[in-house]
Amino acid sequence: MNQPRTNIIDPASMAVSAEDRVATYDWAALNTDLDSFGCAILPKLLTADECRAIAGLYTDETRFRSHIIMARHGFGKGEYRYFKYPLPDPLAGLRTALYPRLAAVANEWNERMGLDERFPGDHASFLQRCHDAGQTRPTPLLLQYVPGDFNCLHQDLYGDIAFPIQVAILLSEPGRDFTGGEFALTEQRPRMQSRVEVVPLRQGDAVAFAVHNRPVQGTKGNYRVNLRHGVSRVRSGMRHTVGIIFHDAR
Repeated sequence: MNQPRTNIIDPASMAVSAEDRVATYDWAALNTDLDSFGCAILPKLLTADECRAIAGLYTDETRFRSHIIMARHGFGKGEYRYFKYPLPDPLAGLRTALYPRLAAVANEWNERMGLDERFPGDHASFLQRCHDAGQTRPTPLLLQYVPGDFNCLHQDLYGDIAFPIQVAILLSEPGRDFTGGEFALTEQRPRMQSRVEVVPLRQGDAVAFAVHNRPVQGTKGNYRVNLRHGVSRVRSGMRHTVGIIFHDAR
């Protein structure tokens, strides 16, 4: 099920397609990082112009299906909006192009954790599975933080069907547009203290990370760890991030 999309950037200025730009990364190295740390950085996935164009959509209410004020729900302090279909390019293209690379990792993880679920090789087939289960609302979102805002540790699960890896792209430049606001990932390990990973990102960088669980190789085989992610307090300026979640919501 291919979802329609709309251009927010002149196609002539998009010199590299989503498929081509995703293919330029060393996916063996990225998969090693995902296995070792639960996250991996894709440097400069978006250009500065693309970042500014996407961040500039925030005030255009026609692009979104809902607006969340985080403090009202105990999620932290800040706000975000869920896009509605059709998703804007290049986000729609990246969602489609990134999925097959990450599905291979997700299937390996499920096998190692003894889980039966396997994910299809293309995103359209996975979306059809979501929609057949009643999960039809798009989940990609645009987040906005100002001084004092933060995002509590959480997991983005929106129904019985959930893809175990998601991607966040920083649209603002640290040190110029904002300070603070570091992306953090915590990993709760059985009978051990939790581990924290703080991910350094620049404008246009993406981080792929585990949504919920991932396997870790131990001395007696694989064991399962539980992950949550969040954003530390923004100290100055304004921070925009776009999140690409591959499953749809109820």
